[in-house]
Amino acid sequence: MKLALPVLAGLLHAFFHEWLVEQRNASHRTILAYRDTWRLFLRFVAAQHKRQVSALRTEDLTGTIVLAFLQHIERERRSSIGTRNCRLAAIRSFFSFVSDREPRAANLCAEVLHVPFKRAPKKAMSYLESAEVAAILSQPDQSTAEGQRDHTLLSLLYNTGARIQEALDLRPQDVHLKSPAHVRLLGKGRKERISPLWPETAEVVAALLRRCPRRAEEPVFVNRYGEPLTASGFRFRLRQYVKAAAQHAPTLSRKRITPHIFRHTTAVHLVAAGVDVTVIRSWLGHAQLDTTNHYAQANLETKRKALEQIDSSTRPGRPPRWRRNPDLLTWLDSL
Repeated sequence: MKLALPVLAGLLHAFFHEWLVEQRNASHRTILAYRDTWRLFLRFVAAQHKRQVSALRTEDLTGTIVLAFLQHIERERRSSIGTRNCRLAAIRSFFSFVSDREPRAANLCAEVLHVPFKRAPKKAMSYLESAEVAAILSQPDQSTAEGQRDHTLLSLLYNTGARIQEALDLRPQDVHLKSPAHVRLLGKGRKERISPLWPETAEVVAALLRRCPRRAEEPVFVNRYGEPLTASGFRFRLRQYVKAAAQHAPTLSRKRITPHIFRHTTAVHLVAAGVDVTVIRSWLGHAQLDTTNHYAQANLETKRKALEQIDSSTRPGRPPRWRRNPDLLTWLDSL
């Protein structure tokens, strides 16, 4: 006789409340990301089985249906491979939790946990040149409160290399404007790090707080209604600034500009300035040094300088005769 598996609703409740919140102490953003995945997944499964979400059973969540869901979000929802893998990670995390808790679901869990992550082509890292950064920073109208806020946020992103949400979560109590000026950032995995500020950046942050005072525990960056500025709201503003800046720096029109590109730009510029890669790792809050090493490979100017340091005696001499003489037949006759 086949034993019925535990009720799905109970397992999901235990996963989110007991496992993610109480035992793992996952960040609020992680929980929201997992929640969004499960909303999409359960609605998809319900549609496939022509049932209400409330009528779904644990045994309905098979490896086959997980694969169908992943294909759906790639083909129908036009999600990237990276998004697909993030969705799969949230689903696999649940089944890993269930496998330790419910031996009766071992076969089902093993089936889902064997669904592989999909490999994606690795594109060359995109970053901004100094002139492009300057062109974007000059766009916000600092005579307005919103323009001054956006200029400050852009300056902070470039100075610190912070992720957009790390910057948006800043509160006055996290900002130290006296020398040595710095900010305290809360990154992934609830890891805190201190990022130094240039005097110019400290000045624009201080000017914003004078114009728009905030209590110590309130966010520095807010919208016109006094509510915390969202990442999507700032991305919309950034697109407008980039469009205007492209008139002065045409190369911007060929790049996909997001807030995160300022993080790449900070790292690449630090590498170009000769800053040790371990310092950059601490600056950006990377868990692995390999992640930071990608930035050292991205900067063409750094590669060129390294190439120039090679002993000239080891460099190639004159090109071979067939390159010096463009006439192929003449070259063949000379052999």
